[in-house]
Amino acid sequence: MRLITFSGPPSSGKTSVIISTIRALKNNGADVAVVKMDCLTSDDKELYQKENVPVGVGLSGNLCPDHFFITNIEECFEWGIKKRVDYLITESAGLCNRCSPHISGVMAVCVIDNLMGINTPKKIGPMLKMADIVIITKGDIVSQAEREVFAFKVRQANSKCLILNVNGITGQGCTEFATILAQAQEHDAVTGEKLRFSMPAAVCSYCLGEKKIGKEYQLGNTRKVEFHD
Repeated sequence: MRLITFSGPPSSGKTSVIISTIRALKNNGADVAVVKMDCLTSDDKELYQKENVPVGVGLSGNLCPDHFFITNIEECFEWGIKKRVDYLITESAGLCNRCSPHISGVMAVCVIDNLMGINTPKKIGPMLKMADIVIITKGDIVSQAEREVFAFKVRQANSKCLILNVNGITGQGCTEFATILAQAQEHDAVTGEKLRFSMPAAVCSYCLGEKKIGKEYQLGNTRKVEFHD
C-alpha cells in the first residue's frame, strides 16, 4: 500500500485537492482510503463519503495535532491494509508553522495557497521545507507575476521539492499529480519508521526527541483514533 501524507495550513485547499486527485486515481483503477486528522471538528467526512471513499476521522481535541497524528499513524496504516486499498492518504491540520508530519520514505505533500503572502513560505517549518511535493492552490485569483514570485519563494524554502500549481475545485493539475503519486514507494508497515524531523514540544515521548513509530515508543499524553466500520 502507498501511504501519502498531506499537510498544510487551514483553508489552503487540501481537501479539494485530495478529492480531485482521488477521482483521477480511481479513473486509473486504484482504490483509495483517507484518514482526516483535525482538532475540534471536521465536516470533510461527508465530502469523502459522497465520493464513495472509505474515511476515518480523528479529532485531537486539546492535544497537538502533530502528536495526535504520529501516535495514530500505525493504527491508520493497519486500517488501510484492512480496507485492501492501494493508497492511504492522511490529511492533517497544520495549525502551527512548526508542524512536522512527514515520515522518512513516505511521500510527503504540503499544500499552500497564493493568498498567504509572498513571505509565508519562509515562515513555514518542516511541513514545507521537508516535503517532497509542494502544491500551490488558488492561482486563478492572482496574477501570473504573483504566481511566479510565490513559487520562487517556495523554491527558496525548499530547493529539492517538486512544485505543482493545482486547482482543487476544477481539478486542473490533479491528473498529473495522480501520475506522480503512482510512483510513491509501497510499504507493508510503518512501525519503526522515523519522522523526518522532531515534533514540536509538548508532553509525550515525541516531545523529548523520540522519532520511532510504535506503541512501545509512546509515553505520556496520547490519544487514539476510534474507527467505526
